[in-house]
Amino acid sequence: MTELLQADIKGPNDQASDEMWHAIDADRVLTGLATSRGGLSTEEAKRRLQSYGPNALPEPPRRSAILRFLSQFNNTLIYFLLAAAVAAAFLGHQIDAAVIVAVVTINAIVGYIQEDKAEKALAAIKKMISPRAHAWRDGHRVVLPAEELVPGDVVMIEAGDRVPADLRLTRARGLLIDEAMLTGESVASEKHDQPAAVDVPLGDRLCMGFSGTLVSAGQGFGVVVATGARTEIGRISTMIQGVEQLATPLLAQINKFGERFTWVAISAAAAIFAFATLVRDYAWADALIAVVALAVGVVPEGLPAVITITLAIGVQRMAKRNAIIRRLPAVETLGATSVICSDKTGTLTRNEMTARRIVTADHTILVSGSGYVPKGDLTVDGKDNPEAVSSAMQLVRSALLCNDAQLRPVDGHYVVDGDPMEGALVALAIKAGLDPDTERAAWKRSDEIPFDAQHRFMATRHATDSGAQVIFVKGAPERLLAMCATQVGPGGALHPIDQEFWTAQIARAAAEGERVLGFALRSPARPSDQLGFADLDEGLAFMGLVGFIDPPRDEVIQAIAECRSAGIVVKMITGDHAATAEAIARQLNLTDHPDVVTGADLDRTPDSGFVELARRTDVFARTNPEHKLRIVQALQSTGAVVAMTGDGVNDAPALKQADVGISMGHKGTETAKEASQVVLLDDNFVSIVAAVQEGRTVYDNIRKVIAWTIPTNGGEVLTVIVAILFGFTMPMTPVQILWINLILTVTLGLVLAFEPPEPGVMKRPPRPAHAPLLSRFLVWRIFFVSFLFTVGALAIFFFALGKGLSLDTARTMVVNVLVVFEIFYLFNVRYLHTSSISLRGALGTMPVLAALVVVIAAQLAFTYAPFMHSLFATTPISLVDGAVVIGAGVVLMIVLELEKLVMRKIGALRSLEP
Repeated sequence: MTELLQADIKGPNDQASDEMWHAIDADRVLTGLATSRGGLSTEEAKRRLQSYGPNALPEPPRRSAILRFLSQFNNTLIYFLLAAAVAAAFLGHQIDAAVIVAVVTINAIVGYIQEDKAEKALAAIKKMISPRAHAWRDGHRVVLPAEELVPGDVVMIEAGDRVPADLRLTRARGLLIDEAMLTGESVASEKHDQPAAVDVPLGDRLCMGFSGTLVSAGQGFGVVVATGARTEIGRISTMIQGVEQLATPLLAQINKFGERFTWVAISAAAAIFAFATLVRDYAWADALIAVVALAVGVVPEGLPAVITITLAIGVQRMAKRNAIIRRLPAVETLGATSVICSDKTGTLTRNEMTARRIVTADHTILVSGSGYVPKGDLTVDGKDNPEAVSSAMQLVRSALLCNDAQLRPVDGHYVVDGDPMEGALVALAIKAGLDPDTERAAWKRSDEIPFDAQHRFMATRHATDSGAQVIFVKGAPERLLAMCATQVGPGGALHPIDQEFWTAQIARAAAEGERVLGFALRSPARPSDQLGFADLDEGLAFMGLVGFIDPPRDEVIQAIAECRSAGIVVKMITGDHAATAEAIARQLNLTDHPDVVTGADLDRTPDSGFVELARRTDVFARTNPEHKLRIVQALQSTGAVVAMTGDGVNDAPALKQADVGISMGHKGTETAKEASQVVLLDDNFVSIVAAVQEGRTVYDNIRKVIAWTIPTNGGEVLTVIVAILFGFTMPMTPVQILWINLILTVTLGLVLAFEPPEPGVMKRPPRPAHAPLLSRFLVWRIFFVSFLFTVGALAIFFFALGKGLSLDTARTMVVNVLVVFEIFYLFNVRYLHTSSISLRGALGTMPVLAALVVVIAAQLAFTYAPFMHSLFATTPISLVDGAVVIGAGVVLMIVLELEKLVMRKIGALRSLEP
C-alpha cells in the first residue's frame, strides 16, 4: 500500500503493486498514479509513454526461414542417412544416394510446413488489443490509438468495446464485461467501482476491466493501471514465450532409436571391413564394396518418410472426424494420451445458459431442453402437471417481459441478442407456450429501471390496452427477498414471505451449480407511465426463482464413458465456481465421486504436495492461467501424456505446455487455436475421443512399419555378413540389394500406413509414456525374422548352385525369394495382436492389393525383361524354380503364424499392448 502512494519510487507497472489495484479505493488509485478523473496532461502522457513504452505486446525473437528448415535435419538417424548417401555416391551408387537424399529432403519439407510457431500465438494475442480508445487528456475527451495509452490515463468503455488496457474502474453503470477468455465463465461479469478483497481470484475482481475482454452492456470509466506486457493478457503472452515445447513420445523414441542404431551400424561396418581385409584377405576395394552392400541393406532409408506419411494419413482421417492437426507429431501423441484436462465452458458444456428449474411457493418445475433451442417440457417429478405450470405462468410472463433479449434462429441453431440469461428466459417462455411478440404487444412497456450492479435488479412497467398495469422485477434473489414482504401463493393469493424456505431453495440451487434469479411483481400504487425507485419501496410480492445452468453437451457423457473404458482420465479445469463445476462433473459422470479443489486451494498447497493434489483431483475450479499451467506440468511430471482442451486466451499457456493442445474451432479464440496442435471444427469433446482412436491406430501402424522394415533389412544384412564370415561368394550384389529396397519401400513399405484400426483399439489402456518403441516381442521378431530370411536366402542360393545353375541365376532366385518373403511377412505383420490367417487377413485392403500388383509386375520385369538383365545382372528362372521360391514364402508364413500363436500363449505379446 505504501509503495502504491510512492509513485516516484514504485511505478504502476512495477511488480510490487500490479496485484493490488482491485483492493484499493478508486480515489486512492488516482492519487497513487498522480492523475485525476480529468485524465493526464498531454505532456505527462508523452513522458510516461517514453518511460513505460507502448501499450503493445513485445515482438518475440524469430528464427529465419533457413534456420527453421535446417533444424528439420537435426536428428541422428538423418545424419546417418546423409552419411550413407555420401558413401554411396563415393562408391558410384548415385541412384542409392539420390534416393536417400530425396527421402530426407521430403521429410524436412513436411516437417517445416507442419511446424507450429509460437509467434502465431503471440500475434493472435496482439490482435485482441483494442486499436482505438476514448481517453481524457487535458480534461478533454479524445480518441487515440490504444498503443498510446499509459498508466494514469482515464478511459471510457461502453457496450461493444474491447477493453484497451487493464483498468481500475472509477465508475460503472450497468457495466457487464464478458471475461470468458480469461476466466472461462459463460456469463458476463457485473462490474462496479468498489474495491475487493486482496486475495480474491481474477473472476471476482469486479472493479477491474482487463485488456482484450469485451464490454457486453453498460458504460464505465476507469484509470489505466497496466499496459502492454504487464496486463493480464500480457502476462499470458509472457507465459507462452516461456513454455518449453516438449518432444512427443514418438519423436523422443525415434531419436533414441536413431542414436543407438547409428552407433551399432557404424561399429558393425567397421568390424566387417576389418574382418574382411585382415582375416579373409579381401582386397581393399572388394571389402569396401561388401561394406557398401551392408550399409545399403541396413539403412532403413524409407523409414522416416513412411512414418511421416503414416502421420499424414492420420491427419487426413482426423480431419474427416472434425479434428484438424496443426503439428504432425500430435497425431501420434493423441494415441498415447493418458489424461485429458478439459476446460468446462464451451467444451464440456454448450456455453449457452438454460433455464433448468422454476421454483414457486407450491411447486418445483423442471425444464427440459438444452441451450437456447426453445423446445422442451415443463414437468413436476417427471410428470406433466398442467396445474403447476399454470400457476407459474405469471412468473414466466414476467421473465419474458422484464427482459431486453431477442432470440433468433441462425443456420439451424439459435443465438441471443443480449444477455445470455435473458435469452434463456425467452426460450423458457416459448417452451411454456408463450409467443414473445404477442406478449410484448399485449403488455406494452412504458418505462424501466435498467439493471445496475449497485442495486442488482431490473424493473419494468407494463400496461395493457384495457388499462391494467403491472410492475415486474427480476434480479439477485437475496436483493428481491429483502424488498418483498409477501409472496404469491396457490391461486395467486398473497401470503407473508417465507424467508427460510426461499433461502433453502437458493442454497439448494447453488449446491447443484445453478445460477439463480428471483422474480417479483406489484400493481402500481398510482397510474403513470413512469417508473422510479419509489414505486418499489413497498407492495412487491415475491413470485419465485428460476435456476440456470450451462448444460453439458449430451454426446459428451458417452464420450467420457468411452475415455474411462480406454483408461484415459478426464479432469475438468475451469474458472467457474466450484459448485457449478462439481454439478457439471456429476452430470457428465466424470468420476464416481468427483474431488473438487479451487484455485485458492492450489495457492495454499506447497510444491511438495502439488503433484499429488493434481493427480488425485478431478475438478479444478476458479483457476487462472498460472494454475492451469502448473496443473499440466505437475501431471506431466508423473509420466502422464497430457492433452489440454480450451477455447480462451486464458487456456493458451497450458495448451502450449501440454503434450497435445486441443482448441475449439468454432468458439475458440485465435490465440487458443495458434497455441494448440489440434483444432476441433465442431467444438465437440466427442471429436477428441475419435482423434484418440485415430492416434492409437497411427501408432499401431507405425509399429507395424518398423516391425516390417527392420527385420527385412536385417535379413539382407545377415546374408551379406554370413557370406563375409564364411568366405563364400556374395549371394547378392549391392545393386540388387538396392533394387529390393527401392521396389519394396515405395510399395509394401507404404501400405501399412493405410491399415484400419485393429479390433478393440479403444479397449486397451494408454501405453506408458516411456514405453520403448521396440517392445520385447518386436526385438525378438527382428532377430527371428532376420534369421529366417537369412536361412531362406542362403538355402535358395546353395540350392540353385547345387543344381548347376549359374551364379547370376542363383542371385536372381535369392532376390526373388527375399521379395516373396517380404510379401508374406507383410500379411503376417498386418495383425500384431491377432492371427493373420483369416478371410479378412487374406483379402487385405485396397492399398495392399494395389501394392502387391505393382511389386509382382516389377519383379517379373526384374527377372525376365532383357534391359533389367543388363542393369542388375539377372537371368530368367524356370517355372519350377519359381514355384520353389513361392513355396518358401508359404513355409515362412506358416512358421511366423505358429511363432505368433506360441508367443500369445506364453504372454509375450502383452508387451505389444500400449
